[in-house]
Amino acid sequence: MDVVIDDQGRPEPPTSAGELDTLLGFLDFQRATLEWRTRGLGDDQLRTPHPPSTITLAGLLHHLTYVEDYWFATVVAEQPSPEPWASVDWTSDPDWEWHAAPTKSGDELRAFWASRVAASNRLVGRLITADADALDRTHPAWGGRGAVSLRWVLVHMIEEYARHNGHADLLREAIDGETGE
Repeated sequence: MDVVIDDQGRPEPPTSAGELDTLLGFLDFQRATLEWRTRGLGDDQLRTPHPPSTITLAGLLHHLTYVEDYWFATVVAEQPSPEPWASVDWTSDPDWEWHAAPTKSGDELRAFWASRVAASNRLVGRLITADADALDRTHPAWGGRGAVSLRWVLVHMIEEYARHNGHADLLREAIDGETGE
């Protein structure tokens, strides 16, 4: 299957494919949209909020890095939370990933996010290759108070990125006037 790349460098989701390729195609597109909305901005621009909100593009990158690690590394892989998240005192700062983002450069945030996306993709690839029923297998979530399938995680990640990409569109337009679509 040929991948079509749009004018912003994003892979278009397939228009006629099976469930897994469709889910992964939409997730890749949403991830690429975040990359596009943060592309070419300097550290100060990434740290610029659009009042009254305190959300920044730096915060979105860091938050979505955390979300990648939580849902894929911790829930789906059923492993302990990786660093830096494992050492965070979430009780004293439940929004730490948002507050810590301005302490990092844009290059650090982008590289960290990209490395976690790549790790998530490798994990999903291994699971799908090893188990034809991987989409249906459930994994403990929310501290063991529930369970979710890989299918649910993929749909949730599409939703998570799409919602935050709407924020990214508004933030980017406020920073330099560049609009999304």
